[in-house]
Amino acid sequence: MNTMFLLVVLIGTAGWITSTVSLRVKSLQVQADRTERRLALLLDHLGIEEPEPAGLDEVRALIRDDRQISAIKAYRRITGAGLAEAKLAVEALAVTERRK
Repeated sequence: MNTMFLLVVLIGTAGWITSTVSLRVKSLQVQADRTERRLALLLDHLGIEEPEPAGLDEVRALIRDDRQISAIKAYRRITGAGLAEAKLAVEALAVTERRK
């Protein structure tokens, strides 16, 4: 009986801790998103453009050779971006490369 009660209490405590941490992480993500938007507005207002990472010539060459996956891998290696961010960035670069 005591073991069962202790187990229920431990599971309940673990659930409470998990939900509390999850809510805090969501709150921090909202704050980070808001800060990024404000920073983007400031940079735009001041006319400051973020410099392009060094090494994107390699990514552009892979795009021109129609090697999209290799370009995404190279972009991730160069910038440290995640897969989704790298895919979007390479697709945007591909559009600008096609316009040239």
